[in-house]
Amino acid sequence: MEHYAGLDISLKLTAVCVVDERGRVVTEGKVPSEPAAIAAFLQPFAETLTVAGLEAGLLAPYLYSGLVACGVRVVCIETRHMKAFAKASPIKTDRKDAHLIALAMKAGLYRAVHVKTDESQRLRFLLTARELLMRQVRQLEGTLRGSFKAFGLRMGNIAKRQFADRARELAQGQGLLAEVMRPMLAARKAMLEQLARLDRMVLLAARRDPVCRRLMTAPGVGTVVALAFRTTIDMPQRFRQSAMVAPHLGLTPRKYQSGQTDRSGRISKYGDAMMRHLLYESATLVLGRLKRPVAVKQWGLQIAERRGIKRARVAVARKLAVILHRMWLDGTDFRWDAPTASAA
Repeated sequence: MEHYAGLDISLKLTAVCVVDERGRVVTEGKVPSEPAAIAAFLQPFAETLTVAGLEAGLLAPYLYSGLVACGVRVVCIETRHMKAFAKASPIKTDRKDAHLIALAMKAGLYRAVHVKTDESQRLRFLLTARELLMRQVRQLEGTLRGSFKAFGLRMGNIAKRQFADRARELAQGQGLLAEVMRPMLAARKAMLEQLARLDRMVLLAARRDPVCRRLMTAPGVGTVVALAFRTTIDMPQRFRQSAMVAPHLGLTPRKYQSGQTDRSGRISKYGDAMMRHLLYESATLVLGRLKRPVAVKQWGLQIAERRGIKRARVAVARKLAVILHRMWLDGTDFRWDAPTASAA
């Protein structure tokens, strides 16, 4: 007899439910959210367990890799699909969710999610930490600028390296304002020093990785974009076609069709927000500051004339995602003289 398991994970405890091939509950309970504890609970069904499902989440990579190491047949499943499946029940508990996941495993009503390798997760943490510090620096600078305006003091359009000197100049003789500003500038200086350290780590990681070096031959792609793409895609073979990368990153339009209604909306923005933003920045660079002639730029400028610059940037970002995946899969550098297909 075949069995199916559902795991509803929380920080400390995981609700486990095992059903048979008829959908009847065989056993259920709660165990610590540790791979060894979950594997021990499922041990009596080691020979008959077809698959165990757990939802994608913060603990999912840790539990997934641990359960695989313990010999458990497990898949990580798409959260949005399970939420739609769970709406059929008016009751929501951990026990009920685990039961619903087990039933979804039995019925095949789930979409498996790729779990990134440990190396990709660690490199992604590096990029996330860098982005966090950049955001904090911008927020601190914006707070100082806004606070100064309340006293009639205007920072003006200055370079980043001149920010601290300009702030001290404006706050001179302002009493409490100057006292409050000093620790804020000290915090900014410390964050910029650590940000520079993270930038060096990103540069070193990209230089050591042959995939990143190859991706950086494409226009508008630097160390951050290459490393982000490397960690986001992780395994290029999981996409049957390079064109599937664009919808995976939320760069394709929404579609709604029902009866006489048929409309396309803005891009879905599903998937990795950081990667999508970085590709948009790369597209902005390609359409703007890039001097070297390349077909993808000319193609994007033609779209800008017909549809506007913003849509052109999205189209070029989508095109870059497809190109980078194909370069990675084929093991080839970017060909600057290659023509670009007309389809977005």
